[in-house]
Amino acid sequence: MPREAELSLNEREFILQALRENTRIDGRAFNAFRDIELTFGDDYGQVDLQLGKTRILCNISAEVTTPFPDRKFEGTFMISTEFSPMASPAFEVGRPTTDEVILSRILEKAIRRSSALDTESLCIIAGEKCFSIRADIHILDHDGNLVDAACLALVAALRHFRRPDVSVEGEKVTVYSLREREPVPLAMLHHPLCVTFSYFHGGETVLLDATHSEEQVREAEVTVTMNRYGEVCQIAKYGGASVDALALLDCTGVAHTKVEALDKLIERKLQEDQRNKDLGGLIAELSAENAR
Repeated sequence: MPREAELSLNEREFILQALRENTRIDGRAFNAFRDIELTFGDDYGQVDLQLGKTRILCNISAEVTTPFPDRKFEGTFMISTEFSPMASPAFEVGRPTTDEVILSRILEKAIRRSSALDTESLCIIAGEKCFSIRADIHILDHDGNLVDAACLALVAALRHFRRPDVSVEGEKVTVYSLREREPVPLAMLHHPLCVTFSYFHGGETVLLDATHSEEQVREAEVTVTMNRYGEVCQIAKYGGASVDALALLDCTGVAHTKVEALDKLIERKLQEDQRNKDLGGLIAELSAENAR
C-alpha cells in the first residue's frame, strides 16, 4: 500500500522547538487560519475551496427518486468523499484510508445527524417521489486540516445550490428546467462548521488550522462542530493523548468566534456570486433581446 514520506527526526524537532518558542513555521498566530479562497462555479452547488495549499472541490446534485419506506415524508441526503491520488501519495483509488473514514463520519454527524438540511422539504409525493441530494467532495490537494476545509466547502455548496422547481397535479409530477422556472434553494435549518484544535507538548500548546507537517507531530486533536448561534453539534476526538475537560470549554468559545467569521465569509461570497449572476444573466439576456 502506498505510503507518504514521514518527517525526519530533525524536521519533527524543528517544528516542536519552534512551537515551544511560540512560533509557527509559516509565521501565523496559533489561533489563525490560513488564507481562504472560496470560488463558486457557473452551476449551482459547485464550490472550489482553497485553505492555504489544501484544495477541495465540492459539487451538489439532485435527482427525483423514491423515498425510503420508513421515511415516506422525507427526501434523502448523501455525502460521498473521494481522496485523489494526486493530493497525496498515501491516497489510492478504491482503498479508503483512515483519514477518509474519519472525514466521512465527522461530516455525516455535522450535517445529517444535526438535521442541518430539512429533508422533509425535499418530499414531493409522500411515499412515492422525493428529491435525493448528493454531495460529492473531492480532495485535490492535501496540506492539512481536511475536516474544517471539507465542512466549509460542503456548507457553502449546500447554501449555493438550487434544486429544480416542481409542480404536482394528482399523481403527475412535472420537473421544470432552470429556464422554465426559477430554481429553489435548499431549506437549511442551521449552518454547522468545524473547527479543529491540535495539541502539542502535553496540551500546553494548541493550534488552529494545522498544516500537514504540524499534524504529523501533534499529540491529539479535537474537532468542534458548531453553528453561528453557539449551538454545539458535535465534539469529535479520535485517539491521541487525553485532553482536559475544562480545556474543551475554552475550545467551544474560540470555535464560536471562528465559526461566526467563517459564516460571514460564506455569506459575503454568496452575495458576490449572486450579483455576478444577476449582471451576467439578466442584463446579458435583455441586451440580447434588444439586439434582435
